[in-house]
Parts: sequence; C-alpha cells; structure tokens
Amino acid sequence: MFKKYAWVFVISMVPLIELRGAIPVSQGLGLPILPSYIVAVIGNMVPVPFIYLFARKVLEWGADKPVIGGFFSWCLEKGHKGGRKLKEKAGKGLFVALLLFVGIPLPGTGAWTGTLAASILDMDFKSSVTAVMLGVLLAGIIMGVASMGVFGALGAVFS
Repeated sequence: MFKKYAWVFVISMVPLIELRGAIPVSQGLGLPILPSYIVAVIGNMVPVPFIYLFARKVLEWGADKPVIGGFFSWCLEKGHKGGRKLKEKAGKGLFVALLLFVGIPLPGTGAWTGTLAASILDMDFKSSVTAVMLGVLLAGIIMGVASMGVFGALGAVFS
C-alpha cells in the first residue's frame, strides 16, 4: 500500500501531470480517496516554494545556453504567457485569479505554471503560495469527484 501512495506522491510532483493526474491514478490503483487527496496535495505543493524562489532565475540563466536553451525559453514563455493572461483578466484581483488559474484543472494551469507566473509577475511569496495552495485544494476536489464518478461507473459496468 505504501508503494501505491509513493507513486501518487511522486506523480503529483511531476510538471504538467501534477495532482490532476495523481488523483485519477490513485483511484485506478484502488486507494481510498481522502488519503490519496492528502498525499497528492502535499506532493503537488512540495515544489512550489522552490519554483517561486529559483525557477525564474534558473530559466533566465539557461535560456541562451546550448542544448537546454530551447526548453528553458519555452518554460519562460509559458510563465510569461500565463502571467499576462492572469494580469489581463484579474486587474487587482490577482490573488483570486491565480487561485482559479491553478484550481480549475485544465491543461497547463497547475501549480508549476501558476507559481512561475506569480514569480514572473513579482507577486509576494506568501500570497503566491497561499493562492496556489487553495487552487491545488480546489483542483484536488474537482479531480477527486470526477475520478470517483468515472471509476465508480466503470466498476458498476464491469462488476
């Protein structure tokens, strides 16, 4: 059982997959939803302070380097693009916009992108992490409900 939770934890830390992929995996593995939710939220939040504090600096440093430059530039552009969208839509409601950006589970709108965008927009650390955390909690609830529905329906059909 520990091995299954370890998979959920690790998957939830992977960029682009994050908690949005970890919770459905947990349900596919037959794990209870509440402990899976908690493990996935913790795993998804572990990289957030590091992303906020270091990712922008590392990406800017590596953007002009051979081999890694293309990928680093792509990541920076993704962060800038996310930040611009947030700022345009939010105005003074940037905290709520960041929360919803992370919380509505769409491709490319997770904790990694949201935190990078907050860093690029120079939001303060505490507000950024709090908004991302609330967004991750919301995304986890949405994915948990959706996963339980899908796997519950499949279980009923194939039993």
